[in-house]
Amino acid sequence: MASAVNVALPRIGSEFGMNAIILGWVATSYILAAAIGLVPLGRVADMCGRKRVFCWGVIVFTVGAVASPLSGSATTLIAARALQGLGGAMMFATGTAILTSVFPPRERGRALGVNVAMVYLGLSLGPTLGGPMIQAFGWRSIFWACVPLGITVVVLTAWKLQGEWFEARGERFDCVGSVLYGAALFLLMYGFTLLPAALGVTLVGIGIAGLVAFVLLERRIKSPVLDITLFTGNRVFALSNLAALVNYSATSAAGFLLSLYLQYVRGLDVRGTGFVLVAGPVVQAAVSPLAGRVSDRVEPRIVASIGMGLTAMGLVSFVFVGDGTPVSLIVAGQALLGVGFGLFSSPNTNAIMGSVERRRFGTASGMVATMRMLGQMFSMGVAMLLLAVFVGRVQIAPDQHDRMLVVMRTAFAVFALLCLGGVFASLARGRLYGDAERPQTRSSKPE
Repeated sequence: MASAVNVALPRIGSEFGMNAIILGWVATSYILAAAIGLVPLGRVADMCGRKRVFCWGVIVFTVGAVASPLSGSATTLIAARALQGLGGAMMFATGTAILTSVFPPRERGRALGVNVAMVYLGLSLGPTLGGPMIQAFGWRSIFWACVPLGITVVVLTAWKLQGEWFEARGERFDCVGSVLYGAALFLLMYGFTLLPAALGVTLVGIGIAGLVAFVLLERRIKSPVLDITLFTGNRVFALSNLAALVNYSATSAAGFLLSLYLQYVRGLDVRGTGFVLVAGPVVQAAVSPLAGRVSDRVEPRIVASIGMGLTAMGLVSFVFVGDGTPVSLIVAGQALLGVGFGLFSSPNTNAIMGSVERRRFGTASGMVATMRMLGQMFSMGVAMLLLAVFVGRVQIAPDQHDRMLVVMRTAFAVFALLCLGGVFASLARGRLYGDAERPQTRSSKPE
């Protein structure tokens, strides 16, 4: 869904007459809704059942997939994408937690690696199948294709996934904290997309103040929606989440920017764009299971840090892209990003989930996905800010192609520096495995 929508953006923008900023909101609304819902819904899953929340998430996501192609305006399409984001939050907050609940520590990295590989396989199929579908049937076809898939997942989950997991059953839900968290996050992220306008600065400031108030509140109540001690008293958890935030912030807008570059500047059609963008996810899908398995035996911080270093190198390669850069070099840069991200993602997730107790798996899973969504939101915010500064709130036309290249180079330079700094956060997290509990000596029986 995510990668196919990136390929479809120029068609969507043309039909609804969207400028570059509004067009960015087609992707951003999904990310923002998911980011707001992840932490509260992860807590709900710990209390009410992870399988139940997962199933409802698939249903909500599928309803959003139906609403999107029926949209008659940019506003309704963005709202439908936000609904999909809410459903996505319910899935993202529970999927990793369910896997962590059923696999013993010795096999957890391998299982998470396969899970990450499936995510990237989906990202690979998005442009590969989405490009020809958009070319033949229009952009609405990519949403309709999700409907039978959603129905199938709900049926299979209800039929085949046995048992339920809710170790925090009976605890109270923090409604006030959840509302404060959602409101602060919305103001922060929405304000970021309005920068450098004065309103944007104001909303960002209010959002930051709201998050500070949220942290102070959560430290004082008995059953917080987010246990702050996970960050203050657990170095592996805190720095692993920081590494994830930095990595996603540095990479998430790459597909969006490259899609605009390939179609507007280079003149590729949606099918050609799809085949170019598929290189990164294909490599990620191939590398992730191996990386996850290695992280069961080698400290995850080592594997993840090497991945971040390779990712930074891939981002640097895009700083020098011009209107005549060979497409083969774009593919090579995508592949390098894929290797780096494949080495980073599953070991880092393994470190996060392995550093908390079972009753916090839903919260930790939600936090993993929150870091991803916040990173995606920040990454898209940087891209939209640069578009606003260099291109403006107009539809992208041939006379803006030089400015698009400036946006590209500036964005990837910022992302490369950010990723390079993230390597140090990744290395500083400390050891997950003690000498007395090396993964290879643990029992293979489920906990």
